[in-house]
Amino acid sequence: MSETGTDAAFAIEPFVIDIPQADLDDLAARLAATRWPDELPGVGWSQGVSLPYLQELAEYWRTGYDWRAQEAYLNRFPQFTTVIDGATVHFLHIRSAGAATGAGALPLLITHGWPGSVVEFLDVIGPLTDPGAHGGDAADAFDLVIPSIPGYGLSGPTRDGGWDVHRVALAWAELMRRLGYGRYGAQGGDWGHAITRELAAVDGDHVVGIHLNTLLTLPPDDPAEAAGLTDEDRARLDRLIAAEPEMSGYAKIQGTRPQTLAYGLTDSPVGQLAWIVEKFMEWTDSTETPEDAVPRDRLLTDVMLYWLTATAGSSARHYWEAAHPSRPPRGGRLTTPTGVAVFAADTARPVRRLAERDNTIVHWSEFDRGGHFAAMEEPGLFTDDVRAFFRRFRVSPRRHDIPDKMSTAS
Repeated sequence: MSETGTDAAFAIEPFVIDIPQADLDDLAARLAATRWPDELPGVGWSQGVSLPYLQELAEYWRTGYDWRAQEAYLNRFPQFTTVIDGATVHFLHIRSAGAATGAGALPLLITHGWPGSVVEFLDVIGPLTDPGAHGGDAADAFDLVIPSIPGYGLSGPTRDGGWDVHRVALAWAELMRRLGYGRYGAQGGDWGHAITRELAAVDGDHVVGIHLNTLLTLPPDDPAEAAGLTDEDRARLDRLIAAEPEMSGYAKIQGTRPQTLAYGLTDSPVGQLAWIVEKFMEWTDSTETPEDAVPRDRLLTDVMLYWLTATAGSSARHYWEAAHPSRPPRGGRLTTPTGVAVFAADTARPVRRLAERDNTIVHWSEFDRGGHFAAMEEPGLFTDDVRAFFRRFRVSPRRHDIPDKMSTAS
C-alpha cells in the first residue's frame, strides 16, 4: 500500500515535527534551574560524566543550541506514521533519486538502537538514495525506510507491554508490506542488529540480505572451539569481558527497574542528557569528549528526541522486555546472507569464526576507525560498505538464487 492508501486500518499519514514553543520554554527553564551534584577533585570521567563537561554542555543546550534549525533539517526528509499492532510507528521514507523516472532501487530498512534514533542516519540518507550526486554509482541507489522503534522518540511512548525484539521485527515486516516492498534488505546496529536478524527470520521470503554493524560473539564453552581461536580473537573477547562489569550497569538498571529510572530522566533534562552522553563517550571513537566523534548539535538532537517525547522510560522498557521475552530464544543458524562491518573503537567487536556458527556470513569488513554509532561517526565508510554488500542482490531477483559462499571484503 502506498502512503496515500485509504484503508483506515492501515493508513499511512504524513508527519511533520512541530514542537510547541511551550515545551522548549519549559526545557530552558528546567536547565536554568538544575540542581548540580558535587564531584570529587580529579575524577574526570572515571565515575560517570564529568561535572565541568556536563555543565558546559547543558549551558550550550540552553543558550546556543537551536532546536528550530534542527527541526527544520529533520523535516526536509519525508516522514510518516502508521499504527501497527496498537503502536504508532514513526518512520522516514526517502525514495531514491531515480524513483520519479521509474529507475529501480533496492528498498533498505535501517534500524537504530539505544540511545540512538533516526538522527543517527541523517548523514547517509543522501549518499544512499542519490549516490550519483555523492561520488558514487547511480546503480547503487536505495529506497530508504528508517523507523523509530516503538517506545523510542517519535514512536513513543508505547501504551502496552510486550514490545520485545520479536514483536518489533513483526511490525517491521508489516510496515514493509504496507509500503508495497516485496523484496528488501535490512541494516542495523545495537538493538537494530537484533531486530534486523529477527526480521530476517520472520520475513525470510522477502528479506534478501542483512548488513550489521553490531554482532555480539561470546566466549565459546567448547574447549576445542576455544583452542582454535587466534590471539586477535582472544584479545577481542578479553576486551569485552573486561569492559562488561563497569559498562553494563545502565543495561542492568533498564532491564530490571526501568520505571524507577524513568522518574528522574523524564523530570530532569540534565539527567536525560547525562544518561545518553555517557554512552556516546564510552562507545564512540573519542578521547576527550563525545564531540571528538559526533558533532555536538547532532548529539543534542538525538537527546531532544528522547526528552521532547518523554520516552526515557518506554525506551528503557525495551531492556526489560528483552529480559522477559515473549518467546524462547530462536535456535538454529540464520540462513539469510549476512554482511558485517566491524569498527575498531566498538567495545564488542565480533570474532568471525564464532559469528559464522549462527550466521551465514558472506561479507566481512574491518575498519581501523569508528565506533558503535557507525553511521554518525564514519558516514563514508558506513555508506561504502552498505553499498558493497547489497550490490550482489541487485543482480538476482530471488534470495535463493544467491550461493552460500560468496566473496568477502576485508
